[in-house]
Amino acid sequence: MAPPTLHASLPELVDRARAVLGDGAPRRLLGLAGPPGAGKSTLAAGLVAALSPRAVLVPMDGFHLSNAVLRALGRRGRKGAPDTFDAAGYAHLLRRLRDVEAGTVYAPDFDRDLDEPVAAAVAVPPQAGLVVTEGNYLLLDDGAWPAARSCLDAVWYLELPDEERRRRLRARHERHGMDPASAAAWTEGTDEPNATLVRAVRDRADLVVVLED
Repeated sequence: MAPPTLHASLPELVDRARAVLGDGAPRRLLGLAGPPGAGKSTLAAGLVAALSPRAVLVPMDGFHLSNAVLRALGRRGRKGAPDTFDAAGYAHLLRRLRDVEAGTVYAPDFDRDLDEPVAAAVAVPPQAGLVVTEGNYLLLDDGAWPAARSCLDAVWYLELPDEERRRRLRARHERHGMDPASAAAWTEGTDEPNATLVRAVRDRADLVVVLED
């Protein structure tokens, strides 16, 4: 059965995230999934800013394999595909985050300017009642991804028309150093196959979200 679709503004989604948070005990984990360029990181940042300090953002992108490892594996040209992440490490971190008695947990982040993960860049203190995590592959049904999904109390799938989503991706790649031709080639040749994988598991989400202005 397909999940319900909600057209909502950021303030409305903040209210819905606040309901997931509840009284903050036990800690809740909210996942934001969707294809590359759908706006997951922007929505996640908006939710956390509105709910701070009770909410913390822990991005899946912190579990990118380093460029050196990707080159050694022959996967550098497919960076962003599911097998270019440490999915098992991500699932392990989410399990740790469910245990507030573990004290402050440090999570990795991803630096888009460096194009590399940064270890222990995000502190999740015990008083953070909601962890928001966002990434393409939260709903995949193979490898270690289901173990990650099992740690999440809810997953929202962010939907955006493909033409606008690809435009945003090209612009992002250009901001981070690609020329227009390379940005277009990466968007179509690397991002779009990943988007196809993500769309195929859309129905595993609890809610499909269309963010409105």
